[in-house]
Amino acid sequence: MDAVLVVGRILFALIFINMGVIHVTKVAVMAGYATSKKVPAAKLATIVTGLMILVGGLYIAFGVYADLGALLIAIFLIPTAFMMHAFWKETDETAKQNEINGFFKDIALAGAALIIFVLVGSGADFGPSITGTFFNF
Repeated sequence: MDAVLVVGRILFALIFINMGVIHVTKVAVMAGYATSKKVPAAKLATIVTGLMILVGGLYIAFGVYADLGALLIAIFLIPTAFMMHAFWKETDETAKQNEINGFFKDIALAGAALIIFVLVGSGADFGPSITGTFFNF
């Protein structure tokens, strides 16, 4: 079962590692999108959030303080769902559906990250780990 847990961790983390790399290597493009969504200090926000999700994803994938990594990801995802995917503001039905999909994807991933946070923090088996928990409940 350890192998399945490691594979699951990696699969969950890949989206955050990938998007974190894109946030920090394509700052101008990502900050432009953030600016279009009225994110304050879009360039700084892009860099900070990119580092948050990159580090969070790596922590989960490698089992290095996976609880902290999951918390970083959840802290990123919840505001992002509301700021970047405000489907209730859309009038075009196609755009609205795309934003609904993005919103609920972010909320679902935040839920999964919070589950990881609690499980790891409470000492549940999360597969092979390089470190212990960062937070002790």
